[in-house]
Amino acid sequence: MASRSTSPLLKGLPDLPPAFFTSSGSALRVAMRKLWSDHVVWTRDYVVNAVADSESAQESALRLLRNQEDIGKAIVPYYGKDAGDKLTTLLKEHITIAVDLVAGAKAGDQRKLKDADERWTQNANTIASFLADANPHWPQEQVADLLSLHLDLTKQEATARIQKNWADDTQAFDDIFNEIMTLADALAAGIVKQFPEKFAR
Repeated sequence: MASRSTSPLLKGLPDLPPAFFTSSGSALRVAMRKLWSDHVVWTRDYVVNAVADSESAQESALRLLRNQEDIGKAIVPYYGKDAGDKLTTLLKEHITIAVDLVAGAKAGDQRKLKDADERWTQNANTIASFLADANPHWPQEQVADLLSLHLDLTKQEATARIQKNWADDTQAFDDIFNEIMTLADALAAGIVKQFPEKFAR
């Protein structure tokens, strides 16, 4: 199993502002959870179909890419269209690299797998830097820690699926889903902290 994150963002999201619990703050949290749950659900759907050589893998990938557009659009009201487009681009890179990683793992191509893994890590660090620049309540090191755990768990999921280790495959997805909910909550909390006037009611 991957080592667990030490990020304070995983420890109950301390010091939440009152606005986080207003109707509008709760709506943002629900919206973020929906977006990021879609992210991991459609990632899993792609992994399952790609490993099985299903023709539906392409459609899964397209739906997954559309989810990245949805996540980018979600930050536009707070950071503008350019920021939303940038996040979409970075998240689409995250997905296309994941496709390469799954292909390399399935083929047993260690060179391709290593290259994809390195690019995936760099992409995650770039996303963490972008988010930290946008919001002081998203510390770069802590966000990078959460994203790193997400990558580790997804690699475990793909490996278990390829090896037909169904128990580990199922456990990995449970861990992935729980972890991404924490990330979604951290992002929502950061927006509320930065723009409390938008969540007064």
